[in-house]
Amino acid sequence: MHYFTISDLAHEFDVSTRTIRYYEERGLLAPIRTESGQRLYTKKERAKLKLILRGKRFGFSLDEIHEMIALFDEDRTGKKQLEKTVEYGRRKLKEVNERIEDLLQLKAEMESLLSDFEKRLREWEESGG
Repeated sequence: MHYFTISDLAHEFDVSTRTIRYYEERGLLAPIRTESGQRLYTKKERAKLKLILRGKRFGFSLDEIHEMIALFDEDRTGKKQLEKTVEYGRRKLKEVNERIEDLLQLKAEMESLLSDFEKRLREWEESGG
């Protein structure tokens, strides 16, 4: 069986070894320990790390990611995990759309203020002030 060291995974996924240890502390990863205490990761643990990092990139919390991983361990078909992922994905997409709306409104307000400030500056400069 092929194993990966923590340094291998840190390098491959461009994360710190501390990040990987943190995921282990949170119960998301479970490496094998050698007699000397070195962490060794199986292909399954490597795949979990990849899922964790993908989930973080999409804005899922570690608790949500933990639940999705646990569901896969319970149901090897992946159906429950997929259902939960869809549920979380829909919720996350709704949050993203709300943030986009908020940012568009903020952008419109900023453009209006900037336009007003530029107009006032031109008027001030034209009046010789």
